[in-house]
Amino acid sequence: MAEPAPAYLLDVRNVSKRFGGLTAVRNVSLQVPAGTVYGLIGPNGAGKTTVFNLLTGVYAPTDGQILFDGTPIHGRRPHQIARYGITRTFQNIRLFSDMTVLENVMTAHHLRTAQNIFDAIVGTGRSHREEREMRERAMHLLSIFGLAGLADEPATSLPYGSQRRLEIARALATRPRLLLLDEPAAGMNPQEAVGLMDTIRWIRDEFSLTVLLVEHNMKVVMGICETIQVIDHGESIATGTPAEIQSNPRVIEAYLGAC
Repeated sequence: MAEPAPAYLLDVRNVSKRFGGLTAVRNVSLQVPAGTVYGLIGPNGAGKTTVFNLLTGVYAPTDGQILFDGTPIHGRRPHQIARYGITRTFQNIRLFSDMTVLENVMTAHHLRTAQNIFDAIVGTGRSHREEREMRERAMHLLSIFGLAGLADEPATSLPYGSQRRLEIARALATRPRLLLLDEPAAGMNPQEAVGLMDTIRWIRDEFSLTVLLVEHNMKVVMGICETIQVIDHGESIATGTPAEIQSNPRVIEAYLGAC
């Protein structure tokens, strides 16, 4: 008899991360169901980006477990975790500055190719076929984000909002199952932030993704997240629906009262 599917796509169990005498994250648990938009919020320095770094293998947890679709991934290297289907964007945009818009997205596609070094050096039929397919898929993603006309431009020459969209397109090129967005609305004007909400919903539905979102723009968080978890000083202090979080006295005192 087949084993039942895990209850959560992402199951973080009592994870802690210590750097010497500093505890950045303490006994944090997250249970993220597949197909949801899940928000992780809290004050600056609360430990949100550290959580993202733990989920993507930048850091190994000091204690606790991280399961992805039932498989333990804590202690895995970043490229291994990306192959499992977890990818991210960054709070500070990290595009490949010496590449074009198109090349940035095509580079991410290499995670899912079958060609090896021999194929690339010799220029085998498989290499040519996969390069052509990568270019086509990359152009499709750029079209989705309104960037196809800028494909040959240097990536870092784009306006800030376009660079944000490019970073999301590059993340999607790895064909993830879980997309981690680290402050995607940072630097956006109100109109761009509203458009971002529509984009995130569309991405979730179109690509059958689960989204874990770190964001300070409360209009975005409250507008698209089904569940929101709040951390403060490295510890989880509340989890609930947007309405529950907005009325939680502890959350208001620690965070929302200052927003």
